[in-house]
Amino acid sequence: MGELIEEWATQIAKAELSNALPRRWAHTQGVAKRAVEVSQILDQDAGLIVAAATLHDVGYAPRLATTGFHPLDGARFLRDEHRADERLVRLVANHSFALLEAEERGLREKLASEFPLLERPLLVEALVYCDMTTTPDGDPTTAQDRVAEILSRYGDDSVVGRFIRRAAPEICASVERVEAAVAAQPR
Repeated sequence: MGELIEEWATQIAKAELSNALPRRWAHTQGVAKRAVEVSQILDQDAGLIVAAATLHDVGYAPRLATTGFHPLDGARFLRDEHRADERLVRLVANHSFALLEAEERGLREKLASEFPLLERPLLVEALVYCDMTTTPDGDPTTAQDRVAEILSRYGDDSVVGRFIRRAAPEICASVERVEAAVAAQPR
């Protein structure tokens, strides 16, 4: 994997999001930029993290939103329409603690059985870092501010609000571990 998968991912995400959901497209571009910044900690998976960051929210595209749960819709789209790499599909399906939100939606078993979580924690956490340190407009932010922004947008008692409150400690811990791994890299 490498530049080819990154270019392919950009083409797919742009086609699905740029016109229909321009703000989501801006967020996606910011998340992809973050992925490039942390890719050095992932060696052979550098291209994979950039592609996953680029495609993580593709399931929000109106034509793909069949269940209303974007990680599941995006992963199915990538698997079924594009025959995408299994690890890429599983990253998209499980990004940013999606299993916790799936549980709130009654979809946990479906998500877990269809798209098992990858067993490479740093890769999974790198995608959490990229998503949860990027604003909806694509700008860098802190995980704490991102969680607060999500809560303010969706409300405490919404499905997303309940999920994000449950996931916040894990999100912050993941972000800290990725930041430590990046800081430990030789310069």
